[in-house]
Amino acid sequence: MPEPKVFTRYRTGLLTLLLCGCVSAVWPATGSGEDNPRETLVNQIRQMKRAAGFSVKDTAYINRLLELAGESRFYNNDSLYTLASQALDFSRKADYLRGECGAYRRLGDYYSDRGENDKALDYYRMGLELTKTAEDHEGGIKLLSNIAGEYAYKGDYASALNHYLKALELAESHEDLESQSIINENIANLYGDQKDYEQCLMYYKKVKRINNTIGNEVIEAETLSNLASLYADMGQLEYAMFNINQSIDTFEEYRVLDWLAYAYEIKGKIYLKEFNYKWALYWYNQGQLLHEKIEDDRSHIDLLNGMAKAYLGQEQDSMASLYANQAFTLSKKINAKEAVRECSQTLYRIYRKQEDYATALAYHELYQQLSDSLARKENQQSLKLHKAKTDYEQQKSALIAENQQALASQKRYIRVGWVVLGIALVIIYLVYRSNKLQKRLTAELREKKDLLEQRKEELQADNETKTKLFSIIGHDLRGPIGALQGLLKMFKDGEVSPEVFGTFIPKLRADVDHIYFTLNNLLSWGHSQLNGSVTKPAVVSLATLVRENINLLAEQAERKSIRMVSEVMDSTLVWSDPNQVDIVVRNLLSNALKFTPQNGMVTIRAEEKDHHWEVSVRDTGVGMDRVTVENLFRDKNNNTSTYGTDNEKGTGLGLALCKEMVENNKGAIWVESIPRKGSTFYFTLPKSADTYSQAG
Repeated sequence: MPEPKVFTRYRTGLLTLLLCGCVSAVWPATGSGEDNPRETLVNQIRQMKRAAGFSVKDTAYINRLLELAGESRFYNNDSLYTLASQALDFSRKADYLRGECGAYRRLGDYYSDRGENDKALDYYRMGLELTKTAEDHEGGIKLLSNIAGEYAYKGDYASALNHYLKALELAESHEDLESQSIINENIANLYGDQKDYEQCLMYYKKVKRINNTIGNEVIEAETLSNLASLYADMGQLEYAMFNINQSIDTFEEYRVLDWLAYAYEIKGKIYLKEFNYKWALYWYNQGQLLHEKIEDDRSHIDLLNGMAKAYLGQEQDSMASLYANQAFTLSKKINAKEAVRECSQTLYRIYRKQEDYATALAYHELYQQLSDSLARKENQQSLKLHKAKTDYEQQKSALIAENQQALASQKRYIRVGWVVLGIALVIIYLVYRSNKLQKRLTAELREKKDLLEQRKEELQADNETKTKLFSIIGHDLRGPIGALQGLLKMFKDGEVSPEVFGTFIPKLRADVDHIYFTLNNLLSWGHSQLNGSVTKPAVVSLATLVRENINLLAEQAERKSIRMVSEVMDSTLVWSDPNQVDIVVRNLLSNALKFTPQNGMVTIRAEEKDHHWEVSVRDTGVGMDRVTVENLFRDKNNNTSTYGTDNEKGTGLGLALCKEMVENNKGAIWVESIPRKGSTFYFTLPKSADTYSQAG
């Protein structure tokens, strides 16, 4: 029997079904050992411990502990942790590698349910590494799927897809049909999350074919539940209702309570999309009854958020606010980004209706920020590349089938030739023609493969720069501009009074300053990346350029009471492109202000060397640790953005621009920093001299 979904629509073979009754309103809370897997396992463990010669190193005993740990998930997570820890200790004492793999997997499950994604990934990876030594192929498939699911929680769909494909390859090589069903369905859901419904449904057709071969009603019901959710998202509500009713019948018959709670939530979701709030709440409440005893926070979030929407539709704002805040708190607790985004949208609608515009705007900005993050270009690009790979595999399969058909024809002719010796010459001719056809088809296959590989490389090269450019525009400009647009619309529609609007003026000013600075950097970087840039050196007075930038940033420094001091002498003349040096100085001063707290100090000076000037920008800010310093200029495509001491936002382009433009002017740039003491950025520029020739 497969294990339930990772969250909402994702499935994995890594969890266990909770077949025992756990909600008295639906089924009795206790039952015989035959009906209650946990009770059966507890009895088996007790019998083992009473047996003569019992040892905790007994692998059968360790396996029972791991099974009981799995059955405790969604019922008592503390027991899951305790049992998994015991199994890990006993497995190490017994040198039982498969037991260690299973224990790491269950410990990863424990931290995954708590929303500690990185810790869960650490345990899953330790288990995966051991499966190679233990030759535990089944465990390897499950751990790869677990890792993929954890990346899906983090919103990193590209990494999730990569690990699902590795798990699928392993499952196909070992003919593990259940894992193939689960992994293909999860890949389908990745496409569904990116709104590529055509590709998503294509994978679901493959899942249905595999499920028909397996012939397990519960597995088929899980797929029908996810299809119902997909059809609801597509607006095909009749298909959605048909599929969810079928799955509910199966889950009720087999008492699969966690999946049944999910199915009730999907049925409520369908009624919600029909604006039938009464019946939506009825089915949501059925799911809520089941969740009273099931510890499944991820599945619970969508149900609570759906109830909030239904109550909002019934004009019961207080109830809507109650459930939406519960869902939002639970989402933040387990770090579920997609759920936080959905709950933020619901809370925005509630607070806007209550005319609490400041709170509504805050949730709207959070929703916009997470929407940009979860719709990253690298996720979409990864799925497109996989789609191209799928098309190639289909063409390859078709050509192989043609080859096999041609070879089959050849063999038939050869067999006929042994019987009818008189047509030997004809057979020889047919064999020759068949071989020629095979070579032609093989050559065509090779040409198409090379063409696809070439197109893949061209696609990656063409989109690399544009992807970075548009991701920065979407992340750093769309959010502030969207918030500004939303506020102006509310002011225009009369939803915000002039007095309330006035309170937002300082924030709007800061947002506009940020947008202006971002656009300057973006245009400079975009020009250099898309069209190439030409360095035109000339004699530049560094002191004059520094004074101009200090005056430009004076207002920003004044807001944080920061002193800006230039110790650059008027005699400091460099042979460089004035526009590029201006960009370097402005970005380094701006960064220093950004990471320097109130009442700090920023100092810029220039020291003369034999053949160049060494310029330093020193601040009394927060500083950086050794790892950050080592990686800061290592990758020129590293556009990581951070927040300043007053929560100032940057694009992450500034240092990349500085490095590129300093190197264009035959200089070097580096940084020295002490945490909580400050940072000093150094760069060099050639001295002004008549012997320098113009660089291109």
